[in-house]
Order: sequence, then C-alpha cells, then structure tokens
Amino acid sequence: MQKVHEHPEAGDGGRKYGAFQTEIYKAGALQNKQPSITTDPNKLQQHAKEVMSIRSYHYVAGGAGERATMDANRLAFRQWKMIPRMLRQTTHRDLTTEFFGEKHESPILFAPIGVQSIFHPDKETGVAEMATEIGVPYCMSTAATSTIEEVAKASGSGTRWYQLYWPHDDEVTISLLGRAKAAGFKVLIVTLDTWALAWRPADLDYAYAPFSTGTGNQVGFSDPVFRRKFKEKHNKEIEDDVILGSHEWQQDVFSGKAHTWDQLEIIKKNWDGPIVLKGIQHVEDAKLAVEAGVHGIIVSNHGGRQLDGAIGSLEVLPEIAEAVGDKLTVFFDSGVRTGVDVIKALCLGAKGVLVGRPFVYGLGIGGKQGARDAVRGILADLDQSMGLSGIRTIKECNRDMIRRVQYGGDVKSCY
Repeated sequence: MQKVHEHPEAGDGGRKYGAFQTEIYKAGALQNKQPSITTDPNKLQQHAKEVMSIRSYHYVAGGAGERATMDANRLAFRQWKMIPRMLRQTTHRDLTTEFFGEKHESPILFAPIGVQSIFHPDKETGVAEMATEIGVPYCMSTAATSTIEEVAKASGSGTRWYQLYWPHDDEVTISLLGRAKAAGFKVLIVTLDTWALAWRPADLDYAYAPFSTGTGNQVGFSDPVFRRKFKEKHNKEIEDDVILGSHEWQQDVFSGKAHTWDQLEIIKKNWDGPIVLKGIQHVEDAKLAVEAGVHGIIVSNHGGRQLDGAIGSLEVLPEIAEAVGDKLTVFFDSGVRTGVDVIKALCLGAKGVLVGRPFVYGLGIGGKQGARDAVRGILADLDQSMGLSGIRTIKECNRDMIRRVQYGGDVKSCY
C-alpha cells in the first residue's frame, strides 16, 4: 500500500474517511450537486433495483429459500445497541489496524463477490481499481468475470486477497494458487460453504444461472492446467464449446461433493501466505480451524445465500471470538450495511469486516465510482460514529461500548 499516504485525506492517523461527509455538503452548496448514489442504507437496494436488470438485481439481492437467514443477519445487528461515552478526546479518530503483520487504513475489506460484469461493465477490474484508490483491500472471487492477472493489474499497488472456490482437481487448485501468488495476492480465503449452490428462488424463478453460459468462469477458462485438461478430454478448445467448458468448470468447482478438514493439507503445502477459512458458523469448527493451522476465519453465512434458516452470523461471533480470537484472526461478514454495523462487529470480537451487497448495489447504480462511494459512505459513517460513541481507535471497540437489548418491535431495516 505504498501510495496510501499520498491521498489528500491521509495523515498521521490514517485517512480521514469522515471527510466524505464534508465533501458531499460542499458539492451541494457550491455546485448544487447531489451524491451519485443514495447515502441511505435503507434506500440503496431499491435504488439499485430501479437501475439494474431484473435478473442481475435478483442475483445479488436474493438469498436461500425464504431468506430467513438474511432476516436473521439484520435482526442480529438490531439486538445490539451502542452505549456512547462523553467528554473523550475523539475529535481525531484513528481507523488504522493490522492484519497478518501489515498495516491497513481501516478494518473494512471488499468482500469477494463473483460475476460482477452482470451488474456493470466496470466489473471486478473497476472495483479493484477503486479499492486501491480508497485504501481498502480487495478480495477477488474465483467466480469473477475477470482473470486473476487482469484484477491484479487493475489493483496496482493496492492490497488484494484471493478467494478460492476449491476445485476437486488438485492440479487445477495448485495452478490457481500459483497464479494468485504470482499476481501479488497476499492472503488466501478458502470458502467452505459453497461446494454446491443452494435453493435460491430469486434465481430459479428466472431460470438464471450465469455460470452455465460462461459468465463468471473467466478464472477457470484462463487457467493453463484447466485448459490443457479440457483439450485432452474433448480434443477442442474451450472457446469452441463454451457451454461444455462451463459445465466442466462448474463440475469441478461446485460439484456437489464436499471437502474435508484433512484435505486442507494440499492448500497449506501450496500457499505460503496467510490462509483464512470463510463460512465458519459453529464454535467447534472454529476450534478445528485452529487445529488445522490456518491463520484466520471469517464468521459468515454467505450473506444468507446458502443455508436458509441458519443463525445470524453476528449471533455466533462473540462465542467464536472468545474461543479462538487469541489463536487466529477473526473476520466477519453477512448483513453489514452501515458503519455502526462495523463497530458492533468489532466490539463483539471481529478484527476485520467484509462489506458485500452495498458495494454491488453501488456498482449497479453508478459503475466503479458507485461501488467506491458506497464503501466510502460506510467508512465515513464508521469514522463519524466512532467519534460520537467516544471511541478514538479500533482497539477501543470492545464489549464495554455495546449492550444486547431486545425490543419487540425492533425489526430489520434492510437486507
């Protein structure tokens, strides 16, 4: 992140993300200019729905089954309330933190989300470029519509992590890891909960599976090992039969056959950087992750897209953080919509927080700048709300600042 301190918002305590608020008001006063996307988290999804195609909108907005897990994610956040402290010197906040020995400007990361070209032509490369601009790590999905090398080029000097949808072909897996490492991806995220796709009515009702016609398979289609094996098997190139190529790739990545803990050895032998397991929801699995020797976990239910009727991720975060937080780095995602959501997750034991749907809605509305501004808004809210809570640094986000309170009418605000 060598260019991060060249940014005009940067200083001794990291970037002043809260300045985005002043920037918006100034543009309105001097240029009669309003934000390109709404700053209201309760209106962002609807704004995206009005702009995006019906299939692409439902792909990102939908979830598994009746979306009970999505409801649980938002309800879990509503059950925790901030307890602000007064007369503390919080005029200047420091959002910087550290993951795996590297300093970062904030605890926020772009979550790995695939098929971004269906939301806007700027796709992953554009979002990765914007992530570098605002100093936020970009996590690339295996289901991307850009190649590993294209995203790395767009990311430039920014921090980038690679998320693996784990193939069953070890030779292909090793090839993907080698490409990611050569392209400068520093951390490997291994997603555990998506070895098969869930029952997703929002996609099923439109019979929409972008992967079946090649969209979201670019990582596989550009892989030399997968290409060689496809040609050996079918005596033709992938480009000669994209439908068959898509089928072969999906059969390897989303085969319907689960991996097991002992198989992590192939990952560990072929990745020499930090390994983070995504999809942990049970404290015993968190303990098994420690035994497996990985460096971090992401407490996540895939944003409610996999198992319907599952527990909200924030509900299990405290017990998992208490059990293993001193042994590996605990990250969090699922249901994050605001800067205060980020504070709550940090107070409950997370060290880093991944943001997903909000930036995709921004991407659909306004391209890469929309994705950037959606995350800038969450960063500004995080910055400002820390100050108003009496919190000056990320380390001061702790259980003393939060309390569980259950109100009968306290329902979800947004997905």
